[in-house]
Amino acid sequence: MVIEVKVKEALVEQYQRDGAVLVKKAFHQDWVEKVRQGIAKNLQKPSQYSQCLMQGKGAYFNDFCNWPWIHEFRDYVYDSPAASIAAAFMKSSSVVFYHEHVLNKEPGTEKRTPWHQDQPYYPIDGDKVCSLWMPVDPVSLETCVQFVAGSHLWPRWFIPRMFATESNYPLKESQQEQEEEFGKERARRYYDVPVEEIESNKWPILQWECEVKTR
Repeated sequence: MVIEVKVKEALVEQYQRDGAVLVKKAFHQDWVEKVRQGIAKNLQKPSQYSQCLMQGKGAYFNDFCNWPWIHEFRDYVYDSPAASIAAAFMKSSSVVFYHEHVLNKEPGTEKRTPWHQDQPYYPIDGDKVCSLWMPVDPVSLETCVQFVAGSHLWPRWFIPRMFATESNYPLKESQQEQEEEFGKERARRYYDVPVEEIESNKWPILQWECEVKTR
């Protein structure tokens, strides 16, 4: 049975404006535990897409597209409140699932996730694209995921970056090739992520302390 969660309209409008919000007590403890079990399976049997990044202390593991064989992930995707939450924030009547992404950092890990924009990694265009990040352990404010407020509304797309080296992925098509294929109006122009500007606090940063307090 698919479980739905009613999202307050004020939170939806905040998401539309800022691009990220904190949703408290969205998932029952059973869902948190189920995802924990799925992560344990993923760590024991990584896929061909997995990476284990080492830089200084600790280890940073990430993997994705394992929901077809990890039933805990599949159950979460199709039966938890996740779909209804995403639909509410996108103001959409339906949701199409793309993939899950596991990020596991050992305590004290020094390797940071580089600043990036999610959408250029996906074969997806449009305004109704939503990512849900659900921690399964408490996360302090200092180590929590960060977002540049309102950056989803910027009229720019940014070149995807490699998590291991923080360098840009090579683009498969040049700007000229894109314009020839899609036309100048539809062709995407990609820019370097403005890391120095972000870290100099040019724009407001959103982040929240996360506690695993479930309903």
